[in-house]
Amino acid sequence: MELTVIIFAAVALIILCIFFYYVPFFLWISAQVSGVRISLMQLMLMRIRKVPVSTIVQAMIEAHKAGLHEVTRDDLEAHYLAGGNVEKVVHALVSASKANIDLGFKMATAIDLAGRDVFQAVQMSVNPKVIDTPPVTAVAKDGIQLIAKARVTVRANIKQLVGGAGEDTVLARVGEGIVSSIGSSESHKQVLENPDSISKLVLRKGLDSGTAFEILSIDIADIDIGKNIGAALQIDQAQADKNIAQAKAEERRAMAIALEQEMKAKAQEARAKVIEAEAELPKAMAEAFTNGNLGIMDYYRMKNVQADTNMRDMIANPQANNTK
Repeated sequence: MELTVIIFAAVALIILCIFFYYVPFFLWISAQVSGVRISLMQLMLMRIRKVPVSTIVQAMIEAHKAGLHEVTRDDLEAHYLAGGNVEKVVHALVSASKANIDLGFKMATAIDLAGRDVFQAVQMSVNPKVIDTPPVTAVAKDGIQLIAKARVTVRANIKQLVGGAGEDTVLARVGEGIVSSIGSSESHKQVLENPDSISKLVLRKGLDSGTAFEILSIDIADIDIGKNIGAALQIDQAQADKNIAQAKAEERRAMAIALEQEMKAKAQEARAKVIEAEAELPKAMAEAFTNGNLGIMDYYRMKNVQADTNMRDMIANPQANNTK
């Protein structure tokens, strides 16, 4: 008898556990007390569809207490089944309602499904965020390099969160604007004297167009002086010009040496021809003696003329003769 009672109690306990699992009775009571109208059958069907009943009920209670009557169970369940975060969406809707921000349920779910934190976006829309840019290097017209750091104050643009560019795009555009502003300055001293001119110029360019943020202000936090890029470029150019001039001079020197060697070769060739012609002279003289065209007296007179010529050369240039 006792064993039968124990078995009956165990079966009853199991049945109760199964019943309360598929029929979340206490959640239904909590919803009814909070003013949320939802039936036990709907809760049972949510269990069968493997939808977290507690998450949906808590979200409905929060939305009802905040006065968001357009949020329904079907919408929350559909958003969960689509892979969205129901809790963050409801938190964002409540925060936006209290801050008088125009944010509907469809827009909130679209932002959440797009992969953005919709609750953080609403918080950033109420409390703007400050983004520090990395050091931006730019060169003024006088050739001095400047390294600037800026702080960008932005707030979320709810309407542009879906499809809008993120923080990286904003930072890239701000850096581009800083480079353009410094590059258009005549002197680095002007930038150091009026750093707010950079902020004003960058803000006028509408850098937040097409992004998920609205730029409220751009403040230059720090400006450091870098290298003298203009002087370095001039030095490099002068060195390049010097190398070019040296190369051209070396080319001219090589051409002059080649021309000198060529002239020496021509002189040697001419001297060889003279020597060759002088070698033919005794033959011609012998032939002249044989033919009777040259007498012995003519030969001696020619020798006397040569000797006289050699003597005059020695008197005129004694150093050359000593060298010989």
